[in-house]
Amino acid sequence: MRRSTALLFLLVVSQTISWAQSTPTSQTPDSSKATVYVYRYKQFVGAALAPSVYSDDVQLARMENGRYFTATVDAGKHIFRSNDEQSGIVLQAVAGQQYFIRVDIAAGFMKGHGRLTLMDGQQGTYELTSDKLKPLDSGKVVDKDRVSIEVAHPQAPTPATAQTADPSATPAPAPVVSSPAPVPAVTQTAAQPTPQSALQNASVTTGGVSTNSTSGDQTSLGDAARQARQKKQAQTQK
Repeated sequence: MRRSTALLFLLVVSQTISWAQSTPTSQTPDSSKATVYVYRYKQFVGAALAPSVYSDDVQLARMENGRYFTATVDAGKHIFRSNDEQSGIVLQAVAGQQYFIRVDIAAGFMKGHGRLTLMDGQQGTYELTSDKLKPLDSGKVVDKDRVSIEVAHPQAPTPATAQTADPSATPAPAPVVSSPAPVPAVTQTAAQPTPQSALQNASVTTGGVSTNSTSGDQTSLGDAARQARQKKQAQTQK
């Protein structure tokens, strides 16, 4: 009786040690690294498929339906993809930041393929913390050094704080806009009429006879010529 009890105890201890070795160890957050949450919707389509997820061509895990896992990567450039090599993500990871990648099943001719989509922080946090998602099974984890299957607790994304105006602050004076100098108006002066005296002093000379032109009594050129001929005839008769 004692012997069978001892054997049973040894069997339980060996099973516990084996399970502990196969389960990834708890990872404490590292501020020098980035955290990547990889998850998959729980859907009926493609439920039996478990596409692999790669980081820099190194297999991290095989993604089951309705599961998620957490990967820790160094800061810098990383390429994530699934078994569909035509679709992938180039991630510029920043230390201390968190990222969300969703695995979708794309229908193919013979079988479905896994495709990755980089999600927004707010949407990724909402979908990852859904009650329908569970941590990935330990048997699906390949890279136990970077993959954790603990319950995810993503940090809530902090919205950008709006800047409120200080009521006690004195408002800045409005800029003074100088108006352009007024353009002086161009005054057009009408041509002054010729004074009457100037017209009276104008003289017309025809054939040696000077004729003054006045406003009341103006001598025409024909009269002046006739008077000149008469004077010439009188001189000839003498």
